[in-house]
Amino acid sequence: MGDIVKIVAQNKKAYHEYFVDEKFEAGLELTGTEVKSVRKGAVNLKDAFCRVEDGEMLVFGMHISPYENGNIFNREPMRTRKLLMHKKEIMRLFGQVGQKGYALIPLSVYFRGKWAKMEIGLCRGKKLYDKRDAAAEKSAKREMDRAFKEQNR
Repeated sequence: MGDIVKIVAQNKKAYHEYFVDEKFEAGLELTGTEVKSVRKGAVNLKDAFCRVEDGEMLVFGMHISPYENGNIFNREPMRTRKLLMHKKEIMRLFGQVGQKGYALIPLSVYFRGKWAKMEIGLCRGKKLYDKRDAAAEKSAKREMDRAFKEQNR
């Protein structure tokens, strides 16, 4: 029986802005009050991105609201946080991001058991026409579903 996964925050904008080619799981290095805030769901991934610096995976732009009972222990909400991954994985991602024009985008934050984790996507940017195609496809599917529903009444 696997660990219980509780999703805290998702980055829906990422799926609109990028093609997600591969997904990876990374641990989040957080302080005590940050963990409490994350458990409450006070996380925003909207403008977050990941980068490899000095052989470490870092996440920038992730906002974790200060914990209201944390007083002096609260940290800066927008601080750069370290992600925990195997060195081989980090170096492989570093190579792909450098060569092929990929970006590392946080897709979701969740708890696997008691551990805070982040799902990272190896993403390619969508062009405007790709976004239009995706929107047209979505609306066409919605129309088909609606028609089938009417037909089955």
